[in-house]
Amino acid sequence: MSTLVVVLAVLAALVVAGGLFLVATANRLDRLHVRMDAGWAALDAALARRAVVARTVAASALAGQERAGVLRATAESAESAPRPERELAENELTRLLAEVDRTGLPAPLADELADAEHRVVIARRVHNDAVRDALTLRRRRKVRYFKLAGTARQPEYFEIAEPELAAAPAAPTPRTSARVVLVDSEGRVLLFNGRDPAERDSSFWFTVGGGVEDGEDLRAAAVRELKEETGLDAPADRLVGPMWRRRVAFTFDGHHYDGTEWFFLTRLDREHAVDTSGFTELEVTTIDEHRWWSADELGATTETVFPLQLAELLPPLLAEGWDGRLRSVR
Repeated sequence: MSTLVVVLAVLAALVVAGGLFLVATANRLDRLHVRMDAGWAALDAALARRAVVARTVAASALAGQERAGVLRATAESAESAPRPERELAENELTRLLAEVDRTGLPAPLADELADAEHRVVIARRVHNDAVRDALTLRRRRKVRYFKLAGTARQPEYFEIAEPELAAAPAAPTPRTSARVVLVDSEGRVLLFNGRDPAERDSSFWFTVGGGVEDGEDLRAAAVRELKEETGLDAPADRLVGPMWRRRVAFTFDGHHYDGTEWFFLTRLDREHAVDTSGFTELEVTTIDEHRWWSADELGATTETVFPLQLAELLPPLLAEGWDGRLRSVR
């Protein structure tokens, strides 16, 4: 009798242990399905964002071109395609986007497109990893015999050609600059006209000044730049400020910079002939001309002038002087 009780107890323990094991397996499978569904939702969102960016590329960068309509239609088709046809539609969109000349896109749009493509690649891999894990568990005998998957749909990989991703851009180089608003006796400011050697059609006007060297303070840098770029040897105490600070992210000659510009004011009491013989080799090749600008000319021009608020800020500065407060400008 005692032997039978022991046997029954052992069998009961085995049944309980087996039941608990099956419950644990079912719970794990359920979590994998939840993970897979979340992965698909993220992938679907990434693909939808890529389609939106693709339509933006078609509308802005390729406007008027025949392929703009093709790209826009393909993006809309990929976004609305049913699941069985989604892979073919997304592959066609990948192919068309690969043919777009990224160098001809505005920098923010090119960055957004690259980011959208990176997100598609990452989301697809996350989703397919979840599908792989779910399929691996569903193929086990105990899962099939006891139908632990229930009515959950069969996991499916999402197989599309991954876009060829560009290397991640390097972090922008920090650059601190000291600049001088040099004003003559007639209230005109000296500006140089320059261009980016990497962009043929670029043209912009900017104040005297340049990068601060290692171990150099702002005022000393401003005095040095003033001497090198104009030939004016002004004592440091003639510089007022810094009165403005400008934060700017920019690209020059293919390099990305994270810049902080500090502006001083210097006023001349007599005529000064600008001497550019101190220009560096880069300045000689990228600066085309210089001229004195009145406040009225700054307000009327359609050319690009940095800082962008110079036309707005110069008249009160000349009329009232600097009030001693540092201002952030654009």
